Amino acid sequence: MQTISDCSVAAIQIAAKSLKDGHLVAFPTETVYGLGADATNEKAVSKIYSVKARPADHPLIVHISSWSQVEKWARDIPEYAKKLSDMYWPGPITLVLRRSHLAKDFVTGGQNTVGLRVPDQKIALMLAKEFEKIGGLGIAAPSANKFGAVSPTTAEAVVDEIGTALGKLDLILDDGQCKVGVESTIVDCTRNKPSILRPGAVTSEMIEETLNIKISQGAIDINIRVSGLLKSHYAPMAKVALDESAQPGDGLIALANIPTPVGVIRLASPINHEEYANVLFRALRLGDQKGLKKIVVLQPEGSGLALAIRDRLAKAASG
Repeated sequence: MQTISDCSVAAIQIAAKSLKDGHLVAFPTETVYGLGADATNEKAVSKIYSVKARPADHPLIVHISSWSQVEKWARDIPEYAKKLSDMYWPGPITLVLRRSHLAKDFVTGGQNTVGLRVPDQKIALMLAKEFEKIGGLGIAAPSANKFGAVSPTTAEAVVDEIGTALGKLDLILDDGQCKVGVESTIVDCTRNKPSILRPGAVTSEMIEETLNIKISQGAIDINIRVSGLLKSHYAPMAKVALDESAQPGDGLIALANIPTPVGVIRLASPINHEEYANVLFRALRLGDQKGLKKIVVLQPEGSGLALAIRDRLAKAASG
């Protein structure tokens, strides 16, 4: 395994060739770091599942460079999906569509749907474009961590999480801290109206304004599986307690206007919801690095991005 911190054009070309040759490449997106493989190569994709210890029926999101790739992966595409892509791609939103013959069971978890997204991060987009230049069609990439653990938002966190599980020819592209910090919004686009399966930085309010309709939150089809829907996820080794009084020796994550009790270890003091999302996973990891047994999190109130933060925290607290 090699970490590349100078992500030059030449380095991206090497990474794209590595993907084409069947190796894994961990790379930054605006949300979290992803663990990528050629989405059409079953053997390469199986390495993702092995490294992450991920259940085989848990689908992967395919990262592409633009809407022009969508019809290769999906069929029966509703008009509203194109509107969402026009507004939010590149960006932190994944569209779940009915799969084409290209999207095989080893990517979709055996379902008849596939999740597609165009990331809004220069290294991720360069990698997708270079990969397509040499004949690649898409990069399957879940978060670059052990299944159910805290998602990585830095290359260092990727190394800590899965470095020992990666092969000698696998790569990690380092481009610093991710901008958003929580995973993409996942939208079910297989029905007459969309529904949000996983909240993220593209909020229900934003989607409703774009489409001029009311949408639902949560899967209409209870059998649909996407990343992040399990009750327990995003969990550190420490116990996560929500909206409790922190005691001496506990870690604390809370908005900056909330004081730190005596003897409590402050892990993060974000000033707004955007910063809260950005530092959340890093703060949970910091609690583990400090060997804390308990992390108290005072959750942000309100809708929009605060909803996505509370979603991640509810699952972390169930871990």
